[in-house]
Amino acid sequence: MAADDKDKRARAVAENRKARFNYEVLDTLESGLALTGTEVKSLRTGQANIAESYASIEGGELWLINSWLPEYLQGNRFNHEPRRRRKLLVKKKELVRLAKGVERDGMTLVPLKIYFNDKGRAKLLLAVARGKKLHDKRETEKTRDWERQKSRLMRDKG
Repeated sequence: MAADDKDKRARAVAENRKARFNYEVLDTLESGLALTGTEVKSLRTGQANIAESYASIEGGELWLINSWLPEYLQGNRFNHEPRRRRKLLVKKKELVRLAKGVERDGMTLVPLKIYFNDKGRAKLLLAVARGKKLHDKRETEKTRDWERQKSRLMRDKG
């Protein structure tokens, strides 16, 4: 396998970049996605969006809600609905752990990114997170700006 092929597989298909800014990530979990054929082909084009999506435990199952996978252009009549609910595949033990995490005050399940693993399977990185307050977001922004300035100063001096 060429290095180019490995690089393409490890690349994130969809990433929720604002999640780490809006939420304090406490725990992460890799889960599988139950997808149809046209959804997988559509994911491989790399145009999915999980920015407004979230995960929910309903009826003893884990669901990804409000994620957007565009229709596959060559899908014809077998195409999928872009905003349908998708089942997340996790073991029972992990589901119980997630349920306990969400029961705590102010916790939610936030998808961080969708990617293909080494075997070519679609995976979702899911986080148990707590929403940040406004002052926490300001602090995050200050540290990010300081790190950026520090790297500029080091680059210019050195």
